Formats: sequence, C-alpha cells, structure tokens
Amino acid sequence: VQLQASGGGRVQTGGSLRLSCVASGRIFRVDVMRWYRQAPGKERELVAGITSEYSTTYARSVKGRFTISRDNAKNMVALEMTSLKPEDTAVYFCNAIVTDYQTTRLVTDEYWGQGTQVTVSS
Repeated sequence: VQLQASGGGRVQTGGSLRLSCVASGRIFRVDVMRWYRQAPGKERELVAGITSEYSTTYARSVKGRFTISRDNAKNMVALEMTSLKPEDTAVYFCNAIVTDYQTTRLVTDEYWGQGTQVTVSS
C-alpha cells in the first residue's frame, strides 16, 4: 500500500490551500484517514481525522478553518485549509489504517504518505 500526497505550497496569511492523498495497492478496506503536521523543532501533531463513516475530528487550532473530507470509492482524503496563519507552516503527512491483500490473507496496518510542505508567510 502506498499513500501519495499532493498539494501544499506557499501562500500568504489568510490564503487557502488544498491537500489530497490517495491510497493505492491491493486494498480491501480503508478505515480512518488522518492528516498530521510537523513544524521545525516540534513534534508531529494530529490535524484532522475522518472515519469511513465520515465522522470527523479536528485539532483545536484548526477547527473552523480546515475541513477534512474523503472519497471512499477513490480511497482519497483531502484537507481544505482556509484562513491560513504562519503557525500552520509545517510538513503535512497523510496517514491511514488500511486492510490489504497480502498473499492469501488480509492484513491491517498503518501507512504514511510522504510529507508535503505548507508555508504561510506573514
């Protein structure tokens, strides 16, 4: 299983960006999908998560500004980020709990996508 993230970039304060991430491979089921971020010198933190039933959770710092969504048919998760602030600057990572076909059995594991840089300038 691979998670491929795209989007990100550099914007000014108050701007918007959209991140997306697609899971690929011999997938049987994708459960919760999440976005994390890691700023320089800081620990990785959970930004938002969404279950396969579309239940969502957000970090307090992004609630009301970020929206997480998913397309189960495409095994895709997106993060719409608005009203961006300099403190949102970080490398963003997608994460998913995936059950896939491995030879003759199904295996559930956690996967990470490559990071994508988001830079918000003041």
